[in-house]
Amino acid sequence: MSYAIHVLIYFEIYVIVALGLNLVVGYCGMLTLAHAAYFAVGGYTYALLAVVQHWSFLPAIGLVVLVSSILSLAVSLPGWRLKGDFYVMASLAVQVLFFTLFRSWFNPAVPLGSIRNLTNGPFGISAIPRPEILGTRLDALPAFLLLSTFVVLLCTVVVARLTSSPWGRVLLSMRDDELAARGLGKNTRMLKAQAVVISCVLVSIAGALYVSYIGYLDPSAGALDQSILMLSMVLVGGVGNLRGSIVGAAILVLLPELLRFLSLPEAQAANLRLGIYGLALILMMHLRPQGVAGEYRVT
Repeated sequence: MSYAIHVLIYFEIYVIVALGLNLVVGYCGMLTLAHAAYFAVGGYTYALLAVVQHWSFLPAIGLVVLVSSILSLAVSLPGWRLKGDFYVMASLAVQVLFFTLFRSWFNPAVPLGSIRNLTNGPFGISAIPRPEILGTRLDALPAFLLLSTFVVLLCTVVVARLTSSPWGRVLLSMRDDELAARGLGKNTRMLKAQAVVISCVLVSIAGALYVSYIGYLDPSAGALDQSILMLSMVLVGGVGNLRGSIVGAAILVLLPELLRFLSLPEAQAANLRLGIYGLALILMMHLRPQGVAGEYRVT
């Protein structure tokens, strides 16, 4: 039972990631490779507030939202002018920049949380406490599952309301024909920036939830392979609707768990997992470009 709860918590965290990424990929038509960086931004922000400042969960999440909103400008501003492959390269540059900061912004001679040691570099941040809400610490797995279920339902409702609103329909029109949307007087630059902000906020919340669950964070949480995993979830599940985010997260969270039953060494299992992600993307692009539950083909 504990193992099933553990997998379900991971699934719900990555559903939030896929919901956020799908806003940019599925509803704006912009492929991005920077979302693992924002996942780690949420994780580091929460970890520093919880470990160094001893903040409780809800205030820390509030600051996570603020920080990720500001830092989302790093990928929303290039989106004003860059399209297609150029935007992908710009997002990759942001990903590499953030990952370098996560690995390099440390000095073992000064305490964690100081301006010269903000991330603790490759050593990571440990002993991150479980969330405490209304004076109750959620140490038990069922209690944390209730929290993650509440957060994922809240994020799903928010994204569903946004995408079914006039704002969401304008995003779809911009995705299909940006020039026509501009001709109708729509501010496509602002629309892209708004979608990226909301997307980065959702992914950062998932990152904060992730580190509060496992109690540890290092730069690998913001590595490029994590961005590829997140993008794979959206593309395999299907872009342009909520079902695709849920289906993609379910498929790619369950795959690594199935590999555990093959008794492979950890290094081989990790390489095999990346190979499966790549093979899944190739097959999906050829056999069903819109994804398992998708409605729109990413060109």
